[in-house]
Amino acid sequence: MNDASRRDFLAAGLALPAGLTSSPSGLTAPLPGGSGLRYRTLGRTKLKVTTVGYGCMITSDASVIARAVDAGVTYFDTSRWYQKGNNERMVGAALGSNRKKVILSTKVDAETREGALGELEMSLKELGTDYLDIWYLHGKDSPEAIKDELVEAQEIARKQGKTRFTGISTHKVAAVADAVIRNGKLDAVLAVYNFTMDPSTGAAIDSLAAAGIGVAAMKVMAGGLRGRNPRPQMKRPGAMTAALRWVLKNPKVATTIPSMTDMEQLEQNFKAMTEGFTAEDEKVLAARLEEIRPWFCRMCGQCDGKCPQGLPVSEMVRYAMYADSYGQFGLGRERFLSLPEAVREVRCGACPECQVQCPNGVRVADRLIRAQELFA
Repeated sequence: MNDASRRDFLAAGLALPAGLTSSPSGLTAPLPGGSGLRYRTLGRTKLKVTTVGYGCMITSDASVIARAVDAGVTYFDTSRWYQKGNNERMVGAALGSNRKKVILSTKVDAETREGALGELEMSLKELGTDYLDIWYLHGKDSPEAIKDELVEAQEIARKQGKTRFTGISTHKVAAVADAVIRNGKLDAVLAVYNFTMDPSTGAAIDSLAAAGIGVAAMKVMAGGLRGRNPRPQMKRPGAMTAALRWVLKNPKVATTIPSMTDMEQLEQNFKAMTEGFTAEDEKVLAARLEEIRPWFCRMCGQCDGKCPQGLPVSEMVRYAMYADSYGQFGLGRERFLSLPEAVREVRCGACPECQVQCPNGVRVADRLIRAQELFA
């Protein structure tokens, strides 16, 4: 992809939310307020959260967040480097005087104690608050990634009153659940969980809940936002709300953080909070699974360490998904560019045959080449 194409892709991705959210008229009916809210308790934190929260990662319209607060959504999640650091600022402005009415979490990417505490100060400033409800270590997909010095930073922040509770976010909860439980200092886990997951994911969530650790679910729609996608994508009516209802039927999941860019998505997700999972939903998701099989990574970990060129396969497939499914070229490229230079320089087209075979049917070589075309 040449520079002009990249610019066009990014411009289209950024233009979509603005076009959809230029006014609140996209909200076709009043949200039901208190009568439509459903709550669960986030493990030993005892925080009372709406089962549908708000993932702010790709939101660019503060009015949608403000509307969610007015409707009674209680849990909002962001991260220090979403939208190159601008997302926290936008979330803070959207919450405004309502900050203390909600449960607010953000995530840290730094790999040292001092770096993490420095990022925390930046987060507090940008969010316009003097404390977080939950401070997550971001993207910890192996026990080794949950470093003692990072947990120590979280404990320092807790003692200083800058965060109430601590946890990790992870794309591979089955790989880290036991380590989180043994650690004993982490209160919550923000985990990828959706209808495509291996049963081990559900078992890991059960074990965390049994240990009193609160579980929040992300990527609940299995890459199914209405982003700009140049590849064929599922358009089956009702699939996104069916996917959300699938997650909500698990009582061990306290809350979810679907991304929302406009009032229509807010309305649909809010409605899903009050509806049960149906037999028709099951059929819709079965068809959906077949449609996304070639490109959606289920994060089972079976490809870890299998590429002879040393590529982090599942991560690169996910970065391509950010662009193709979420319409977030910038996010995918940012993540790709954070990889080591030697990894960024690999070109899968030079290999005579891909040695990585996905047991779930992802066309690994195609997706890696796609990531390289987009970001390298």
